[in-house]
Amino acid sequence: MPSFIGAIDNGTTSSRFLIFDEKGNLVIGHQLEYRQIFPHPGWVEQDPMDILGSVITCIEGALRKFELQGNDIKNLKGIGITNQRETAVVWDKKTGQPLHNAIVWSDTRTQDIVAQLRESSEKGADALKDTCGLPLTTYFSAVKLRWLLENSSEIKEAHDNGNMMFGTVDSWLIYNLTGGKEGGVHVTDVTNASRTMLMDIKTLEWSDECLKFFGINADILPEIKPSSTLFGKVQHPDLDQIQDVPITGCLGDQHAAMVGQHCFQVGEAKNTYGTGCFMLFNTGTEITPSNNGLLTTVGYQFEGEPAAYALEGSIAVAGSAVKWLRDNMGMIRSAEEINDLAAHVDSNGGVVFVTAFSGLFAPYWRPDVRGSIVGISQHTTKHHLARATLEATCFQTRAILDAMNADSGHPLKTLRVDGGLSNSDVCMQLQANILGLEVARPQMRESTALGAATAAGVHLDVGIWKGGFKAFAERARESKEVLQTFTPKISDEEREKEYALWQKAIDATVGVKSKPGKREP
Repeated sequence: MPSFIGAIDNGTTSSRFLIFDEKGNLVIGHQLEYRQIFPHPGWVEQDPMDILGSVITCIEGALRKFELQGNDIKNLKGIGITNQRETAVVWDKKTGQPLHNAIVWSDTRTQDIVAQLRESSEKGADALKDTCGLPLTTYFSAVKLRWLLENSSEIKEAHDNGNMMFGTVDSWLIYNLTGGKEGGVHVTDVTNASRTMLMDIKTLEWSDECLKFFGINADILPEIKPSSTLFGKVQHPDLDQIQDVPITGCLGDQHAAMVGQHCFQVGEAKNTYGTGCFMLFNTGTEITPSNNGLLTTVGYQFEGEPAAYALEGSIAVAGSAVKWLRDNMGMIRSAEEINDLAAHVDSNGGVVFVTAFSGLFAPYWRPDVRGSIVGISQHTTKHHLARATLEATCFQTRAILDAMNADSGHPLKTLRVDGGLSNSDVCMQLQANILGLEVARPQMRESTALGAATAAGVHLDVGIWKGGFKAFAERARESKEVLQTFTPKISDEEREKEYALWQKAIDATVGVKSKPGKREP
């Protein structure tokens, strides 16, 4: 009988459940958007029950379609989970109910706390970088938890009494799917743990130094496990059809895309164009510190194998800028329309859009700045603005790639891409032009979900892909996957001229002469 593997993919704005066959082909899926909450400017929240409910609805929907295709649900052998990473969730240990809305990764309410913490350390933003690989910024989970402890007496009391559980979205989902207050397991994987600022990236354990720095008790934290291992079995009352199906894979979404893109060799990199945009560069088993504003993170870890590390460049706004044009400006009716609008002109007409809705992430690290559109004239049309919106992500990717090449010493030759914006041929051609290198887009675009399914399927308890991770990686290296490539079509002189205009727009937005990697308080 054929075997199948499921993947829960919780993104920033929607959840999905996808089912893959033994060859890694997508069989069926179901997707559902859920509510976003914006209490104040810069604040972004989600109801943890909305997240959980959307996942359960997607599982039920996908299973119905799966059966209608003539498949037997009993042949679903395992489940992998991938999730938005730095989003922080706290819940009551006794009741299993959330103690607060989840604070989303892009939320910037912690600016004052970050400033105070930087001032408290001689190393400033790099106070914990040697331990956790990350700079002090609003991005990561620990500062969000610190804000909750300082602003909610209920949460502070639950924390001090040991009646609180904390985790990223993967932990919240696994806890509930494996039983919730009736015995649900409290776990996470190394990739999600590496985004909290609380894990020592050398030992892959919670760091006493980091916990003390943030004033957090260790007993509220989940157990850290490899990305491919047995996390628990489904024990949710609304999911009778898959009771006892093992959850054997878990990775943060960008790490899952790295696995799904088969970036298993040192020097291979992928860029995911989702709500934000995230480039990960495989540095192997060696931890590579960044001197150019990048993050040092765990790439993935399969059970019985050492962790693979990565350099990461994170862009806060990518696809969400397109959504802004649609929902806030009413300039387009669907995200797909931006492709046609941008293709209508052969240049941006001098318009540059710095999409700093949540500040600037790597390699600038300026959470205090906000977006700007410069270079507008009477000549400017919606077509120029559409093109500038796509170029914003491409220019920031160029800044990240320059930093990555400097840190790694291994200049990238081909960038593998996935995510929503990668479906735009115009955007990917712009990216190739701006980078001056080949951009490769796989035929299978569901890299994130495929990565979670891969982590689950190679686990020996599931055994869909025989021989474990090493055998799978070897087969991936030898496979002839179908790629569509975009090559540069402009001169080096034109490329550098366009990039110089972007850098001027960054300087104007920040308000001072700013160079990537030079973080300012």
